[in-house]
Amino acid sequence: MFFERLSPITGLVVSSATAMSTADARALADRAAAGFGAWADMGPNARRAVLGRAADALEQRRDEFVQAMSEEVGATAGWAMFNVMLAASMTREAAALTTRIGGEVIPSDKPGCLAMSVREPVGVVLGIAPWNAPIILGVRAIATPLACGNAVILKASELCPRTHELIIEAFAAAGFPEGVVNLVTNDPKDAGEVVGALIDHPAVRRINFTGSTAVGRIVARRCAEHLKPCLLELGGKAPLLVLEDANLEQAAKAAAFGAFMNQGQICMSTERIIPVAAIAEEFTRVFADKARAMKSGDPREGSTPLGAVVDRRTVEHVNGLIDDAVSMGARVLAGGKARDVIMPATVIDGVTPRMRLYREESFGPIVAIIRAADEAEAIRLANDSEYGLSAAVFTGDAARGLRVARQIRSGMCHINGPTVHDEAQMPFGGVGASGYGRFGGAAGIDQFTELRWITIETVAGQFPI
Repeated sequence: MFFERLSPITGLVVSSATAMSTADARALADRAAAGFGAWADMGPNARRAVLGRAADALEQRRDEFVQAMSEEVGATAGWAMFNVMLAASMTREAAALTTRIGGEVIPSDKPGCLAMSVREPVGVVLGIAPWNAPIILGVRAIATPLACGNAVILKASELCPRTHELIIEAFAAAGFPEGVVNLVTNDPKDAGEVVGALIDHPAVRRINFTGSTAVGRIVARRCAEHLKPCLLELGGKAPLLVLEDANLEQAAKAAAFGAFMNQGQICMSTERIIPVAAIAEEFTRVFADKARAMKSGDPREGSTPLGAVVDRRTVEHVNGLIDDAVSMGARVLAGGKARDVIMPATVIDGVTPRMRLYREESFGPIVAIIRAADEAEAIRLANDSEYGLSAAVFTGDAARGLRVARQIRSGMCHINGPTVHDEAQMPFGGVGASGYGRFGGAAGIDQFTELRWITIETVAGQFPI
């Protein structure tokens, strides 16, 4: 059986995929478990070579990825090509990690005892990836686990099954042993049961999930039942602080990029701009002008910086946030309510804690301006959120920026840069309702290996009994 993905723009069928059952998913987990040993036993440079070929294969499929992302999620060509570029970089970074999965000799108080720590692959890793940055996040879910010697299962998003299938096709072309790289696709109505069956499977030893906080809590509870570690990268409500000594033009450009790149459908998207009173009027004017200049259009035509949002639910959600804010006194400075998935860049000024837009993740092309009296209040407002993924602060004083950054509760903070920033080698993740654990670089090794203590006795032992 198959399920179909409809275009968010035309409503026509753009892809179809196998609607796997729970039995199919369990069989794939068995297949992954059977393939694990051969991959785990390969030397680090052999694994590095295969991952290098996978990176090349991703780049060779660039045009296919661009078409699939445009059709399935309404992405612009530029966003899709960036996805391919960063995903290939992540795969090469993972390849470089294969010789860095080490251990250490630890001094022992016991005479003649050689004590060491070693890191070993855990077995089968389940990666659950979303639709918004599907190539980046799909590859991130599997690349470092593979570098560590694990077999993987990528659970594709129901909104972009073809895009995620292309990832697995690229990795398969690289020459992984049978059963090491696997894809699960399912009808949306079966998602809970399929994911549950995979988490429950005894061969699946680690789970990483990127998606909404609500679903992340469900995944975490299911993993906890089996005492299985999970890595969760969830929602965000990223603040961008603008202090009185900031370069306002640069701050406005970074804020517009962070708020509206990929139509605001990024976990790191700038959702709250917090200017201090001394420059709030001037900054708001500059930023609103910038937002009004950012046009939205059909991504298939490739003539505008903003494309389509993923579905009508996003349109309804953002329109609801606008209605709620305006009804309580906020002002629309740019954009406004939309009739379809081609949504304008929208700026709402005068947002207060009573409004939904103050706290709810929008995941759309809308940003709140929340004015602060001074630096101290700006920090308080930045921390007045259950989320804590990314943040930014603009100031002309780098030391001041660092002091402010250290007071913001977030997994990442950027001084004089946008909230949207990702690099393959960086430790990526959040705190609070944004999740826990870290993807990226050496931090990923900790997540996808088992740390073991091993000893060798080099002299005859003396025992008290």
